[in-house]
Amino acid sequence: MPSSPRSDQSGARRSLGLMLLLTALGALLVLTAVGRTWAEGRVGGQLELSVSGSAVSGLPGGLALVALAAAVAVFAVRGAGRLAVGALTLLAGLGTAAAAAAGAFDTAALDAEAGRKLALVSAQAEQVSRTAWPWVAVLGGLLFALAGLLTVLSGRGWPAMGARYDAPTRKATARQRAVADRGTPAELWQALDRGEDPTG
Repeated sequence: MPSSPRSDQSGARRSLGLMLLLTALGALLVLTAVGRTWAEGRVGGQLELSVSGSAVSGLPGGLALVALAAAVAVFAVRGAGRLAVGALTLLAGLGTAAAAAAGAFDTAALDAEAGRKLALVSAQAEQVSRTAWPWVAVLGGLLFALAGLLTVLSGRGWPAMGARYDAPTRKATARQRAVADRGTPAELWQALDRGEDPTG
């Protein structure tokens, strides 16, 4: 039995809502995680070190902003443009997850912090320990990827902004200019009273 247009619209709105929820939750996880401590250690036996996710890698936070912008762009595009936005969100999510996973094992930022504390380029952090925050960012990236995949699969049926938000077409603009060239509104009415077509 074929589905009714109303049920199709309801399903489209549900999948759109799910995409927005996945994107918002992913952004919350990633942007929170990159501000937290990802690794800790010591240098010189006494000095304590710690680095945040944004110090380890700027990619997760940057790609999270890309995914958020893509979620907003979904409403402004249709057809192939919407598929492209979905693909961009999917890639941004996978990139976020990969960068965060790599950052979970990276010690370069901690070594750089050790060198800054001791004013020695070759200083290395010792007794390194890691937190779970990189994996929170990985989860956020995977949520972005799911949102992008959902956009690719279901995005064509989602509602978009109305035509009134579209840029005026060249044809409409040319017609408006032609009418404007005919004179003031009063002159246009006088031409109509005479039986003339002021737009012709």
